[in-house]
Amino acid sequence: MAALAARAERWPLAAAFVIARGSKTEAEVVVAEIADGPHRGRGEAVPYARYGETVEGVLDQIEGVRRIVEAGAGRGELQALLPPGAARNALDCALWDLEAKRAGVRAWTLAGRARLDPVKTCFTISLGPPGEMAEAARANARRPMLKLKIGGADDLGAVAAVHAAAPRARLIVDANEALSFDELRRLAPELARLEVKLLEQPLAAAEDAALEGYESAVPLCADESLHTRAELAACARRYGLVNIKLDKTGGLTEALALAAEARAMGLGLMVGCMVATSLAMAPALILAQGAAFVDLDGPLLLTRDREPGLTITGSVIEPPSPDLWG
Repeated sequence: MAALAARAERWPLAAAFVIARGSKTEAEVVVAEIADGPHRGRGEAVPYARYGETVEGVLDQIEGVRRIVEAGAGRGELQALLPPGAARNALDCALWDLEAKRAGVRAWTLAGRARLDPVKTCFTISLGPPGEMAEAARANARRPMLKLKIGGADDLGAVAAVHAAAPRARLIVDANEALSFDELRRLAPELARLEVKLLEQPLAAAEDAALEGYESAVPLCADESLHTRAELAACARRYGLVNIKLDKTGGLTEALALAAEARAMGLGLMVGCMVATSLAMAPALILAQGAAFVDLDGPLLLTRDREPGLTITGSVIEPPSPDLWG
């Protein structure tokens, strides 16, 4: 019989992480471990207040399914035991890791991939005054892609300052639901002029029906509006791309199914993350294969990462070692 353990951890950030909804100085994560004889599977997730989650609530959810998981419930059964979210993500990724170690193969083999290639991640510039954002961009100007948060007093000035400070970097802009439709219509042509490649979640998720029929000068990507396949049809009418995060889908199992269906509908893929350690990023690397945009920079924002962590050279993330995950 397997043994399940779950715990909360705090990981300090190198600098405050600021978005339109607020800021934080540490990553609060939940780690689930499932041990079975000599094998141990781990998964890491981030309880997210935007979706009504707390660390205590996620730990309670995991505790609520302890006996079923310890009795041998697999990833398939887990989808019906818990709703999408951080608790299911931690357990689902732990089960993937455990299954790979039991079988003596890598997790990407279980997912039907012959190999896992390195990916290039963007690097996030927190919301702040344009001068501060430009300074952060200048320090990271050699990175191939920067993602900047907006929702402040001078969004256009901030984007222009970042573009000037890092002219060779491709730019993604993330509004985190901070814009009105009128603001979007005014801002989008200016963002296109500044060569922004993608605009994430401009409107509140509850208000994005306004995007149906709107032709944006910059490609739009759903984030907060998309969690699982249940929202995909609506997103396909409003966006050209979707940002898939394991903490929203409730794990790699649903994320892979969501990605396949999104591709079949002609949507572009972005693979994103919450701020967390390499253990949370590792499963997402399977999902990120072939994605148009990758945002798995969580470990780069921490003062320290777990050991062993992912090998990240500049913005290139190598496949994880089995000691980390999968």
